[in-house]
Amino acid sequence: MRTQVAIVGAGPAGLFLAHLLRAAGIDGVVLERRSREHVEGRVRAGILEQGTVDVLARLGLDGRLRRDGLVHTGTNLTADGETVRIDLAALTGGRAVTVYGQQEVMRDLFDAAEARGLPVVFGAEDLRLHDIEGDRPGVSYRTQAGEGRLACDFIAGCDGFHGVSRRAIPPGVLDIVERVYPFGWLGILADVPPAAHELVYASHANGFALASMRSETRSRYYIQCGIEERVEDWPDGRFWDELCLRLGPALADHVVRGPSFEKGIAPLRSFVAEPMRHGRLFLAGDAAHIVPPTGAKGLNLAVSDVVMLAEALAEFYRGRSTAGLDGYSARALARVWKAERFSWWFTRLMHRFPDATGFDRRMQVAELAYLGTSRAAQTVLAENYVGLPLDPV
Repeated sequence: MRTQVAIVGAGPAGLFLAHLLRAAGIDGVVLERRSREHVEGRVRAGILEQGTVDVLARLGLDGRLRRDGLVHTGTNLTADGETVRIDLAALTGGRAVTVYGQQEVMRDLFDAAEARGLPVVFGAEDLRLHDIEGDRPGVSYRTQAGEGRLACDFIAGCDGFHGVSRRAIPPGVLDIVERVYPFGWLGILADVPPAAHELVYASHANGFALASMRSETRSRYYIQCGIEERVEDWPDGRFWDELCLRLGPALADHVVRGPSFEKGIAPLRSFVAEPMRHGRLFLAGDAAHIVPPTGAKGLNLAVSDVVMLAEALAEFYRGRSTAGLDGYSARALARVWKAERFSWWFTRLMHRFPDATGFDRRMQVAELAYLGTSRAAQTVLAENYVGLPLDPV
């Protein structure tokens, strides 16, 4: 089998790229190790930047989002009983974010791929990338039907942090930068109405908490926890009690308790592998970078990566110019590092670190106080939160 672009991984990066390439008249085949049900069922991000919403609209995939997505023009930070609302729309010229879970995004992408005839091979195991430094790259794999090999012009590695694409790059080529945070997020989903109409980020002596939602009847809540803790240590009653304590009495009065139907602990890390291109292999999304979820940048960064990559590939196939492909890594990383900075800053601001000193805590208090009184500081937060442009002037 042959195609122009082999896409490894059917997560957000891979499926967005497949649709973008199809819109540009470029053939692509997606290879995915897992089933559609597994990929679609993963509980991940829930905040879409304006740019991501615009891409879905451009691809004609925003029908359910327009109906079910919750547009948020503000977000809230609370600490020690004081709440600061960041008016996103007023501070960014009318821009906003939209609450629409990654599971819903993936459903839209998969449904449209099936309707539009985009080829996705599920259950593709033992993936191996070949000749990525030459001019005849390819991907071999195995399915229940037997061995397969996909010849192509280029390979897009969209298979996440644990995928094979990044590992296919020879040792010594990549510069890996990583920070693993000394805590995790314990999150639950519950079919109860959210405590607030906008997200609330809470800083408390016991640790961070986040009041979020997936719809007007489904809530998503998180609390900071130790990386050594287990889900079994947190029955629903204990979780709700701790959440309400950290959110503070004013918001706790609006928390509706109910049984959780999903509960898990996610570690936090910052990670970047650069460059994001080696030969005919291009990395995108979590295969190249990870951000802590505080800034809600993971899925959105994956989308900006593949928008840039699709533009570069379209330029190549239109006129055989390699300028966009040669500049892809630097262009993508310029945005990646800004998102890494914001996510690191926001994480540092709102969480309690086990090795923090009294000075560190006073800096958090001072920063939060400054955000409460400075429009300039709020603008910086708002601009980053709603999403920076692909190529800022």
